[in-house]
Amino acid sequence: MTAPRLIYIIAGEPSGDLLGGRLMAALKARTGGQIRFAGIGGEAMRAEGLDSLFPMTELSVMGLVEVLPRLPNILRRIKLTLSDIETKRPDAVLTIDSWGFTGRIHGGLKKRGSTIPRIHYVAPMVWAWKSGRTKTLARVLDLLLTLLPNEPEWFEKEGLRSVHVGHPVIEGGAGKGDGAAFRARHGIKPDAKVLCVLPGSRHSETGKLLGPFGETLALLARAHPGLVAVVPTVETVADEVEAASRSWPLPAMVIRGGAEKHDAFAACDVALAASGTVALELAMAGLPAVITYKVSRLSAFIATRFLGLSLKFVTLVNILVDAPVMPELLQDQCRPDRLAAAVTHLLEDEDARQSQVAGARRALEKLGLGGESPSLRAADTVLDFIGGRS
Repeated sequence: MTAPRLIYIIAGEPSGDLLGGRLMAALKARTGGQIRFAGIGGEAMRAEGLDSLFPMTELSVMGLVEVLPRLPNILRRIKLTLSDIETKRPDAVLTIDSWGFTGRIHGGLKKRGSTIPRIHYVAPMVWAWKSGRTKTLARVLDLLLTLLPNEPEWFEKEGLRSVHVGHPVIEGGAGKGDGAAFRARHGIKPDAKVLCVLPGSRHSETGKLLGPFGETLALLARAHPGLVAVVPTVETVADEVEAASRSWPLPAMVIRGGAEKHDAFAACDVALAASGTVALELAMAGLPAVITYKVSRLSAFIATRFLGLSLKFVTLVNILVDAPVMPELLQDQCRPDRLAAAVTHLLEDEDARQSQVAGARRALEKLGLGGESPSLRAADTVLDFIGGRS
């Protein structure tokens, strides 16, 4: 028998960790368990057997200004990771999103003359900004797995083999939760209005949003007596979120775990969420949402003025259908009065809620809803590329 393949897999944030966990499960299924893993990940990847080189939370930061204080440690972690890869000599290095970190890993391996196959999962949004990154990825990667069907052509013209595998959100548990059981389990009355509060999965996000969210809830508590807040969170920010929620002016329960989160989605009436992958999960769950985001003024200025970021929408649901299906209140619009007004509109207007659910469904169909499991497609592509299918 040949020795099991070793995949060095790296994720730098919770959304990538979730993708990594599903991909690891799919790789194990396709090889009959004859595969090993090393690398960096969070709770989802650890649940599939990964012993993370260091805590993934050290990499979970967004914003050009916000990353600067952590830069020395991140540079040390890049050096440590490269050394660990060279020591372990895996059959492939597979990174997931977080190109600011993972791109330096691939670039470092190429600079060192490594012949280990280099694979990246989740393409940077070159169709939205910094299209020149297609050349950067093509120089250091051997294979790119994309979530959107329009992305491979951007990279293939630079000679990078690229495969669309679909978006894993369509195979997750969102949309399969038991709302009635969740309410009963947590003592929430069947007729109570419940708001799902999602302030982000990075400290750089929660640090900017927990304050405005608390003020928003104060306004909502006065306008909607009996309103309950449910706050699904992840380990990267759970302690911070729990501490902040204790001062909120209405009942708020902080929950952890994927199954509990999906039950919470089914139990809630409306969501207030930081922009990110969770917006797609809310779409899958049929939960109408108000989307918001905020970075430092300097980060926003640099992104728009010098890096060329210019998007009509930031939420993928809206981008896919080219319409404001989910209301977006970003930067200066991330104000408690505006957030509370947008949430109230959805709480009180059934037609608005149903319109958003229908629009989100159209976007999900563009991501492959109803097709083959994206994680299995990704696993097959990786195994075929490295010759590792059992």
